Amino acid sequence: MSDKESSPIINNLMEMNEEALKTFSWNKSDLYQWEGFWCHPSIMKAAMDLKATFKSYPNDVLLASSMKTRSTWFKAICVCIMQGNKEEDEDLLVKGNPHFHVPTIEAMKYYTKALAHDLYTMPSPRLFHTHLPYRVLPDSFKNSDNCKIIYITRNPKDTLISMWHFINYSHKSLGNPSPLEEVVESFCNGVHLYGPFFEHVLEYWEESKKMPQKILFLKYENLKMDPKKELKKIALFLGKPFRNEEDLEIVLNKCSLERLKNLEVNKSGSLFYGVPNNSFFRKGIIGDWKNHMTPEMEE
Repeated sequence: MSDKESSPIINNLMEMNEEALKTFSWNKSDLYQWEGFWCHPSIMKAAMDLKATFKSYPNDVLLASSMKTRSTWFKAICVCIMQGNKEEDEDLLVKGNPHFHVPTIEAMKYYTKALAHDLYTMPSPRLFHTHLPYRVLPDSFKNSDNCKIIYITRNPKDTLISMWHFINYSHKSLGNPSPLEEVVESFCNGVHLYGPFFEHVLEYWEESKKMPQKILFLKYENLKMDPKKELKKIALFLGKPFRNEEDLEIVLNKCSLERLKNLEVNKSGSLFYGVPNNSFFRKGIIGDWKNHMTPEMEE
């Protein structure tokens, strides 16, 4: 897009920034409320650009999630399934962090490593990701009968704790970590990046009920407790069913959290500015919130 073409969006963004509700969030940055959700100005601009310019292709696959709902692991799984889930296939997960293979479309400007393709030259079937709420997705994607969305969510308490750890770790150079009490209050009020969490989840849930052939709604807890059942569901939805149990086991082994954590591409380096790759891999356990929250916070 040329500067001339993008200037109306930039001007509109500047006007909206002046009028939008603004707050200084616990993740030590300014957030603006736009279209009912909280975001950085750069995310707002990216979302506006996407709405104005994005053209869907047949067979596009969009992975969607709120922040810190185990989307890194989910990306790795979908990369393997889309690749064909055969042992003889090249192991892409050794070559790059899952976020490299499945870019988050509104955050591509933050990548420190050049991607193999940008959004518009990526070969079909395109596989990408977003944290954006359903309401602001490009119309060409929402209205296409051939594009598919897979949404993953997680227990909000575990999501909050994971978000708290992630922000504190990736932004530790900015000063003391935010107190958990402050984070809980802010999260419950919906004031966090891509929040409110519950509205985010509910929108995708309701759309999945209307269009089950287009939107698959998943819970991390189910994926963690019964991965074989959930992977079969994902593969069937994507039109890539497993040929046999052996192929399913190959994907499970490739995408085990322990293996991913120990791959060099995930242990070192930084794919996003200021965000170490190893910050995307922590415990991945269900119920970790119990180790951090008081009974008052739980309520």
